[in-house]
Amino acid sequence: MANVDWNRDEILRRRDTYYAASQRAFVPYKKALIPQRGEGQYLWDEEGKRYLDLLGMNVCISVGHCHPKVLAAVTEQAQQLQHCTTMFYHPVPAHLAEELAARMPAGEDWVVHFTNSGAEAVDLALTMARSHSGNIDFLALRNGYHGPTIGAQSLTGIAGFRHNVPLLGGIHHVATPDDYRGIFGPGAQPYLEEIDRVVDSATSGHLAGMIIEPVLGYGGIVTMPPGFIAGAAERVRARGGLLVIDEVQSGMARTGETFWAFEQHGVVPDIMVAAKGIGNGFPLAAVVARKPVADALADKFCFHTYGANPVSCAAGRAVLQVIDEEGLQQNAKAVGAKMLAVLRDLHQKHDIIGDVRGRGLMMAIELVKDRASKAPATEETAEIFERSRDAGLVLSKSGTHRNVLRMVPPLCLNDDDVEFFADAMGRTFQGA
Repeated sequence: MANVDWNRDEILRRRDTYYAASQRAFVPYKKALIPQRGEGQYLWDEEGKRYLDLLGMNVCISVGHCHPKVLAAVTEQAQQLQHCTTMFYHPVPAHLAEELAARMPAGEDWVVHFTNSGAEAVDLALTMARSHSGNIDFLALRNGYHGPTIGAQSLTGIAGFRHNVPLLGGIHHVATPDDYRGIFGPGAQPYLEEIDRVVDSATSGHLAGMIIEPVLGYGGIVTMPPGFIAGAAERVRARGGLLVIDEVQSGMARTGETFWAFEQHGVVPDIMVAAKGIGNGFPLAAVVARKPVADALADKFCFHTYGANPVSCAAGRAVLQVIDEEGLQQNAKAVGAKMLAVLRDLHQKHDIIGDVRGRGLMMAIELVKDRASKAPATEETAEIFERSRDAGLVLSKSGTHRNVLRMVPPLCLNDDDVEFFADAMGRTFQGA
């Protein structure tokens, strides 16, 4: 293996010198965090300090850092064949496609197209929906995040992720049903009526589809209220469109109640996008669609060079096995409930915490200057965020105003971690 220089000053110098500005911009801490080693739910930096990882490398580490079963599957496959184009027939991706299809609702013929990242998968889902429907207009949620590529960026409703370049036409954003901060208050019905207004005023009246995260990820862990996704699907399908569900962050057993978060809403999507935790850190994403929908792309080539890479797909198969064998969906529900209780206790003690929310191991606290106005406490959040690192936690700053502390840890957290989390969060908010 080539020499790796772990000197902090040299790491910063090389990054600042050779990384493009676009890859240097997304930096959370004032002092760079340099992870050197990971095991399970823990990270160690280059100085040997241990952290409880509540970010999971942006929700990518689902079953734990360096899980032995995932590493064994990847090593075995890499020693046989590192890559196989989908022009040829390798069994590992086909097995994973079958196993993912089996996780989808019964009664449909589900098929899978593998890509490398969630953003690529979202772009493909958009192309698939437009091709199948024959329509162009597409709905997305304000504050939703779907990726940085031109299609995914166009669907994203957060200004900080939308570059000052021409984005795709035919994308229309509707208000997010947010029980805490929604512009029409709590509940689903006012936001369904807003869909009707947007369709009637800003579209041709014919839709290609609508994309929804059952739980907004970067948008601040906002769970769609009961009835919204089903009502949105009904409206979109009545206009000729498809329901596209983005499970990049909320899927893979993370919310605890069900394997996919959409299952808690009594709907069956036409297209679903999965990524991040599906590969436990290995580049892997999937578009899972009803076969008649996916067949709309049959007459043209649609090729992703590293999509269905057998090493990544071997990791994906191992992830599914580990989730089942170690009961990680049930663990996410149980441990997540205990962590949420810790956050609710903090809410009672600190007025700066305006809202606590979440489901399973996908939770957040939103910080405000005062609870009456709900004015975002952006600067205060940045300070508290830094203190959480000092206390041994790795969190995420999220939300439109960067005033949300987001927690999306590996699914293997345990009760001892909850105790550490409670103590660390108590110290983090001391005096806040």
